[in-house]
Amino acid sequence: MINRKPLSRSTFILVICCIAAIGGFLFGYDSGVINGTVDGLQASFNSDSVGTGFNVASMLLGCAVGAFFAGRLADRFGRRTLLIVAAVFFLISAWGSGIADGSMEFVVYRVLGGMAVGAASVMTPAYISEVAPSAYRGRLATIQQVAIIGGLFMAFLSNYVLAWISSSATAELWFGFATWRWMFWMELLPAAVFLVALLFIPESPRYLISSGRESEARRVLGLVIDEDEVDGKFDEINATLTRDHKPRLSDVINHTSGKVHGIVWVGIGLAVFQQLVGINVVFYYGAVLWQSVGFSEGDALLINVISGAVSIGACLVAVALVDRIGRKPLLWVGSVGMAITLACLVYAFSTAAMVDGSLRLSDDMGVFALLAANAYVFCFNVSWGPVMWVMLGEMFPNQMRGSGLAIAGLFQWLANFAITMTFPIMLTSIGLAGAYGFYALCAVLSAFFVMRCINETRGKELEEMSYE
Repeated sequence: MINRKPLSRSTFILVICCIAAIGGFLFGYDSGVINGTVDGLQASFNSDSVGTGFNVASMLLGCAVGAFFAGRLADRFGRRTLLIVAAVFFLISAWGSGIADGSMEFVVYRVLGGMAVGAASVMTPAYISEVAPSAYRGRLATIQQVAIIGGLFMAFLSNYVLAWISSSATAELWFGFATWRWMFWMELLPAAVFLVALLFIPESPRYLISSGRESEARRVLGLVIDEDEVDGKFDEINATLTRDHKPRLSDVINHTSGKVHGIVWVGIGLAVFQQLVGINVVFYYGAVLWQSVGFSEGDALLINVISGAVSIGACLVAVALVDRIGRKPLLWVGSVGMAITLACLVYAFSTAAMVDGSLRLSDDMGVFALLAANAYVFCFNVSWGPVMWVMLGEMFPNQMRGSGLAIAGLFQWLANFAITMTFPIMLTSIGLAGAYGFYALCAVLSAFFVMRCINETRGKELEEMSYE
């Protein structure tokens, strides 16, 4: 465990939160690296549009499984333990995806990586929320999204540089291996760093209390809060836990009414709407999207890098605002902004003309679409990108945090899978304008969802969270 004596308490908390957030970096990298490998996968595996869609989206099935079971297993074995398992899976998946010789083998490794992404997606915000003080919990939890976008950006940048060196994703790069394989292997280094760093952080004190490890829980609490507050915080956390059993999946049911607690439905709504606005179409298919309206492969990969940089800037704005103005206002403003910018994209794509069998935008409309797309990415990453993870990590009561995150994470990744799998089909059936019209409608609906269903959590202790 890290020795905090040379560090101030706030620095120690920041360090362990940043280590946990490396899981978010790998989440982003593993999600984004596929963007530049689509052409290589098609050429190597001879897949059609449906097969390509499944090769891309297969990871998301693993994400759904990983998110659901990690939330449950973390209540039994601990948040840190599940993050360590995820780190091992990241390593295996990064290596295996690059050596795969066929679609089936590739899908197996991507599903395994997806399980790691799913586990990291729910365990990182859970861990951060459980060790961070309420006064700046939102800012620390937002590190998760900064890390995710940082991972996406590094994947886009790595893909761009490797493709620039070799001339294309399908060309040979080093030691006779195709460039797209090296794109996957670049993930090995951060995955190894994550695994080693996790060995030096403490377990979540709230998990330790729920597991009856009282002395260890008090020691960890002493690392993150003042010593004279430990006993009071210990008693406060303990009072929120059910005495007759450890946290379990059935805690999401109100045993008086027999219905699922309202807060679980709110979590599901947050998780699903974050995907229905279509952001991962930009992240997963950005290169394909821009090539489909006339940009070269190199320009399309460069646009991905620009979008990644915009995303990082937006997340930093969110870090500055989330504990100052709150979660709900950011979500609502983000929904409105996404609805407007997506509508602009619909207009731009509707003007595209067929040239030599392919869509082409005019020069002016290409610039307009590029600006609208980056404005959309900014709106998402200043609001729904980070704030959904902040809220999922803190909105559930202690007794059901693992189960609530498991269910919300499952729905989040299933929605992600549905959106990702259907985009190539929508592209060939209703076109880009039709696809983005659907995402714009979902952004409008998300604004009404925020107004009616979301309660502000800014400044509240985790022990104050309600079941409804």
